[in-house]
Amino acid sequence: MKFCILTVVVLGMASCQQNSQPQEKKTGGDSSTINMEGVRATVFTTADSSNFRLSVTDTIAFKAFGQPLESQPCVFVDPSTSFQTMVGIGGALTDASAETFAKLPKDKQQQFLTAYFSDKDGIGYTMARTNIHSCDFSSAPYTYVKEKDSSLSSFSIAHDLQFRVPFIQQAIAAAGGNLPLFASPWSPPAWMKDNNDLLHGGKLLPAYYQSWANYYVKFIQAYEKEKIPIWGLSIQNEPMARQRWESCIYTAEEERDFLKNYLGPTLEKAGMNDKKIIAWDHNRDLLYQRASTVLNDPDAAKYLWGIGFHWYETWTGGDPQFLNLQRVHEQYPSTNLIFTEGCNGPFNRNQINQWQWGEIYGRNMINDFNNGTCAWTDWNILLDETGGPNHVQNFCFAPVHADTKTGELIFMNAYYYIGHFSKFVKPGAKRIISSSSRSELLTTAFKNADGKMVVVVMNDSGKRIPYHLWIGGKAAELVSLPHSIVTIQW
Repeated sequence: MKFCILTVVVLGMASCQQNSQPQEKKTGGDSSTINMEGVRATVFTTADSSNFRLSVTDTIAFKAFGQPLESQPCVFVDPSTSFQTMVGIGGALTDASAETFAKLPKDKQQQFLTAYFSDKDGIGYTMARTNIHSCDFSSAPYTYVKEKDSSLSSFSIAHDLQFRVPFIQQAIAAAGGNLPLFASPWSPPAWMKDNNDLLHGGKLLPAYYQSWANYYVKFIQAYEKEKIPIWGLSIQNEPMARQRWESCIYTAEEERDFLKNYLGPTLEKAGMNDKKIIAWDHNRDLLYQRASTVLNDPDAAKYLWGIGFHWYETWTGGDPQFLNLQRVHEQYPSTNLIFTEGCNGPFNRNQINQWQWGEIYGRNMINDFNNGTCAWTDWNILLDETGGPNHVQNFCFAPVHADTKTGELIFMNAYYYIGHFSKFVKPGAKRIISSSSRSELLTTAFKNADGKMVVVVMNDSGKRIPYHLWIGGKAAELVSLPHSIVTIQW
């Protein structure tokens, strides 16, 4: 099955102030009073079976349009009601991405940086994630300390100085000097765990809770010494998954208690109260149970900025569980929801041009935002021609691949699908109401702080669908191409 996405950006709407906390709806007035008379909009399109890739394809105008008929497909937008404030959209700057980047010719490195981080000539990423010592997307397992050094006197990020630190520094520069970065550990060092293994799950031993909390502080200090500000931390990547790569298990109660008794107070003591702490960092399936366990304890909740989640709950054969986000947002509206990881796979170079990969991003991003998510980070922003490097052969797709033998950059359609959000929805934007009269047309919408409005529409079918974009009694005519994504800006 193939799908179609539309993104719309509107200029001239009322501005809003950035807020790190998601907001409950705020009604600002009657949408019928919005003056769309004479507004002309530019349409940007990415479509299957075409050369359109974030291409300008049309200019449309709004005119009077009263009651639509049931036979007239419409997307209805109401800018008078706003919801959560956006923090950023981006991807992960992993060891694998850094090592692949280092193998590219200088001109291709610059092309890559521009493609991701330039507002004008790229898709304008505004957020990033990285790993604390090794993860599966590292060439080999490693940590920052020597065996049994619970005092962490041997702590050193020398490993990262070869590839990852220079890569992140260049990404920050390409983003204009500001790129909020959060870091996630995949596992404590082996000797801190009950299985004495960096890989294969296991649990953090109570005797090392404080040493492990100190490790986060050491990491932040070391990276900030290299002029890489750390915006936030997640407590543990995928804390309920025993993986063949770096992993560590925490029950909800164990994560809650580590946060409130060790990590939170340790960051506070180090003067790092501004660092955003994210719990869970795993799939949507157990999201509510984890969130409620941590947030129902005031002593833990006071340290928590948000709940992170991934999209891999579909491993069971079921569908994405977007409504679990809504349940958390309903119960804990002042807690941020952040998508912290998602990728397609397993990697198969023969499938790199399949249109489904971008559509998965579009469907997830629309539903995540509509259910309260305020920040969204993809997994590796760059991988090589094998879908790695990865020390356990857990190869996957990235929006951009590099053929390290030829120096070629390969842009998957996923890059453009993400770009229809990241290029137009900026930090400080507020989500607004967007509603569709056809199930095939999935939609979400935002109002940027500078007055631009963004509406995204995804056509969940292979059909060509003419429709109207309807705002306050005025409408513009559009055609949603099969398997496409569009941005309309005015």
